[in-house]
Amino acid sequence: MKLEDPVGTTEARRYTLTAIVLHWLIGIAVFAQIGLGLWMIGIPKSPPGVRAYWFNVHKSIGITIGVLVLVRIAWRLAHRPPALPSTMAAWQRIGAKISHYALYACMIVMPVSGYLGSSFTKYPIKYFGHTLPHWGWDSPALKELMSQIHFVTACIFVTLIVLHIAAALKHRFVDRDGVFERMFPLFTKRPRHASAPASVV
Repeated sequence: MKLEDPVGTTEARRYTLTAIVLHWLIGIAVFAQIGLGLWMIGIPKSPPGVRAYWFNVHKSIGITIGVLVLVRIAWRLAHRPPALPSTMAAWQRIGAKISHYALYACMIVMPVSGYLGSSFTKYPIKYFGHTLPHWGWDSPALKELMSQIHFVTACIFVTLIVLHIAAALKHRFVDRDGVFERMFPLFTKRPRHASAPASVV
């Protein structure tokens, strides 16, 4: 006789396949983007062209991430995410919601500030080799402002990613409450706590 799952079916406890695919596509792209961003600032300006090439690759990946984030937000608004277990403390549920909103905010501000910063220069923006329409103008002050916003947001974003990964590992190996499995289709372990879901992130 099959026992009833007290926290709902495995499918109900997980994000949709589309949400999972978008999560990992964006996650992989973000890690590549962070690594590239840290590496490329050390590229010498001579010989000319090498530094510009990698900066354009960085911009191209950033634009792609921005589009994927918009798609993910649209999907998120149209699809209710799986509920968090009622065993989670209220402060953890609130913290999870705030951190998720902050991650989304960073993933919007970073590509937008990067794009605007590049628009306020005399150099064209190339998306994987294809020159995009240039509507901006050469303004060192606006370029510097956008660069500062981009850098500060990147620092906040990296901190949030570290906290996000730490929280995910805690749910997997300490709490074992099924939260980790919501975004990992390969894991099907039943949560240690058998309680009805209470809230949504």
